[in-house]
Amino acid sequence: MLKFGVDTFIWSENFLEKDIWVIERAKNIGFEAIDFAIAHPDTFPTEKVKIALERAQIEPVTSTTLDGATNIISPDPAIRANGVKMLKKLVDINVALGSKIIGGVCYAGWGCLSGKPRTEQEWEWSVNAMREVAQYAKNCSDLKITVEPVNRFETHFINIAADGVKYCKDVGTGNMGVHLDTFHMIREETSFTEAVEVCGKYLGYIHVCENNRGIPGTGLVPFKEFFAAVIKNGYSGPLVIESFDPSFEELNRNCAIWRKFAETGEELAEKGLKNLKAIAETC
Repeated sequence: MLKFGVDTFIWSENFLEKDIWVIERAKNIGFEAIDFAIAHPDTFPTEKVKIALERAQIEPVTSTTLDGATNIISPDPAIRANGVKMLKKLVDINVALGSKIIGGVCYAGWGCLSGKPRTEQEWEWSVNAMREVAQYAKNCSDLKITVEPVNRFETHFINIAADGVKYCKDVGTGNMGVHLDTFHMIREETSFTEAVEVCGKYLGYIHVCENNRGIPGTGLVPFKEFFAAVIKNGYSGPLVIESFDPSFEELNRNCAIWRKFAETGEELAEKGLKNLKAIAETC
C-alpha cells in the first residue's frame, strides 16, 4: 500500500523553530511522512524537531539543494569542500532525526547553469565529492542519499532517471538512490513507467507533484500509470506532495512560482492527498 507524505515547503520556505507546529499538523491531516526541506543546516532546530517527531509519530525525511557557495561541480575546490561539509552536516541531522532518506538537488548547485551540457570534469568532481559524503553516511547509519533529476531550466547536470542511476553506480558506495519527482518527469522523461523501470532497485524516493505544481490529481501527470509502476517496482518509501507559495523569497526565481494554486499551501496538500489516495485505490 502506498503511503503519502508532505513537504515542509507547503508551510515554510526555511524551516525554523517557529515552524515546529507543522509536524503535528501534517500528521493530523493524514500524512504518514514529512519531508524537511533543509537548505540551511546550521539553522535547523534538530533537537526540537526530534522531540516533536517522537510526539507525532510521523516518518521523517529530508531534502536539500546546494547553491553557488556549496556547488560540488564548481571549479573552485574551496566551494566543493563547502558542499561536502554542508552535506555531511545534513547527514548528521538525518541520523539525529532517525531519517532514512536525503533527497533533492544534492549533486550540483541548484540553478547554477553553465549554459552548456555537463562536462566529464564536472561529473568527476561531483561523484568524488558525493563518494566522500556517502561513505561518511554509510559509516554512521543506514541512510540513503537520493539524487533528484530536475528539469533543464534548473540544472544542466542530471535531468533524467537514467543519468541518476549512472551517478549512483559511479559513486559506488551502495547507499545511493534516485529521487523521482513527477513535476520534473513530465518535462524530461518519455514514459513514467519506463523511468521507474530504469531506476529499478535504485528508486529511493518520490515526490508526487502536478505538472503545474498545483493540486496533485488535477493536471496532466498520469498518476495511475505512475502508481502502478511504483507498486510493481516494490518501492516502500513515502510519496511526498511538494509545492511552493508565491510569497517565498529564495525559491521562487528558480521554481518560477508566480500564482497561487489554492488559497493556502495546506489546502493544496489536503486536496492533493485526497485525490492521490483515490487514484491509488484504483491501482
